[in-house]
Amino acid sequence: MKAPFGFGTAPLGILPDLVDAQAAQRCLERAEELGIRYFDTAPFYGAGLAEERLGAFLAGRDPAGLVLSTKVGRSVVPGGTTVFDFGRDAVRRQLEESLRRLGTDRIDIVYLHDPDDHWESAIDEAWPALAELRASGVVGAVGAGMNQTAMLHRFVRETDMDVMLLANRYTLLQQYEADELFAACAERGVRVVLGAVLNGGILATGAVPGAHFLYRPAPPDVLERVARIEAVGFRHGVPLVAAALQFAAAHPQAASVLVGAKSAEELERNLAAAARPIPAAFWAELVELGLVGADRALPA
Repeated sequence: MKAPFGFGTAPLGILPDLVDAQAAQRCLERAEELGIRYFDTAPFYGAGLAEERLGAFLAGRDPAGLVLSTKVGRSVVPGGTTVFDFGRDAVRRQLEESLRRLGTDRIDIVYLHDPDDHWESAIDEAWPALAELRASGVVGAVGAGMNQTAMLHRFVRETDMDVMLLANRYTLLQQYEADELFAACAERGVRVVLGAVLNGGILATGAVPGAHFLYRPAPPDVLERVARIEAVGFRHGVPLVAAALQFAAAHPQAASVLVGAKSAEELERNLAAAARPIPAAFWAELVELGLVGADRALPA
């Protein structure tokens, strides 16, 4: 898989601002029209609602040329309670339910979903179960998706997983946390998908009152750094979101960058930003000001 941008379906299933079914379908259709071929989902997103909506979109379509990924280990039960279960039987059951919602008998990628506090069951039960499903052809590739690098690094070293989904840890604001993970993935031939490259919102909204960083109100030092990047962007005519998306996609280990959206219009804006020409002088000034590392991979 090498797709510069994929579509993350979380916004199509998660409350409180639930997207209605028609808008969700239009968003998925527009993603396909705009050339997106990788769609990521999870049973956790709306207790299966995002998977159901992706399944409705896929119904009657030829899946050839599309890459689909979902996750196991983290789910939501009635009442909104989050449940983590990385046991062998639970993983198989969850995947069966996901395949039913998606309307398919095979999935390209399955990730262990946030096993941060469940290393032993994830490595001893969930991973062997997914490896067996990969060997049988039900699953094309296996990986783990997390908001941290240390455990992903362990999975790379201790298994033969195929792909890691790293969220929030390689962005315009967090440029160095993933270096060891990237190096290990390059050595072992493991692909990397990047998620949440807007850091929970602030790299889309900018340094405005109430801006969120890592899903919490942004601290003063982050607001100040973002404001400085925005000021450079203003001088060069570069929107912040364009810089953030293109910076993440430029990393040589990034097989894909997930972009989420609640509407076709929002998706269009994000992808237009991702394709917007950015002058080399913009990146040069960020490097000069110490806002981007001189050793970072930059968009051509």
